[in-house]
Amino acid sequence: MKRLLVAVVALGLTGPAAATEAAAPQTALERWQEDRTVVFDAAEIDLAAFQWLARAVVVLADTPNDPRFVQQMELLAARPEELAKRDVVVITDTDPKALSDIRKKLRPRGFMLVLMAKDGTVNLRKPFPWDVRELSRAIDKMPLRQQEMRERHEPAPR
Repeated sequence: MKRLLVAVVALGLTGPAAATEAAAPQTALERWQEDRTVVFDAAEIDLAAFQWLARAVVVLADTPNDPRFVQQMELLAARPEELAKRDVVVITDTDPKALSDIRKKLRPRGFMLVLMAKDGTVNLRKPFPWDVRELSRAIDKMPLRQQEMRERHEPAPR
């Protein structure tokens, strides 16, 4: 009986500890590497972690109810595979009072769409929604993206 009790206690002590280790929270980068279609809130992400790994498409608004924000998110959701193919991470910020690091860096006035290169520089700013086709064309013109296409033997964009 004592052996059974010792075994149960030992399992009880090691079981949850092992489960806790396995269920450790993933970083934003790990989540994005697992699922390239995940959309992040600016408060939960550090852009530096994505430098040289992903291009950021940042959608900023003063409220999630802004019609331009809603339209932009619908446009991005319509073709997530095109963004994933181009190593894009989508980041949103609809809370100006929270003053995220991204909002401090980009300083939007109302709605703004920002495309950032893999090196972290701002490549494009738009005060209105853009569809994935337009974003893809802008990305495909970037020198690093052209190099990636050559290395991956992807056809040149038309």
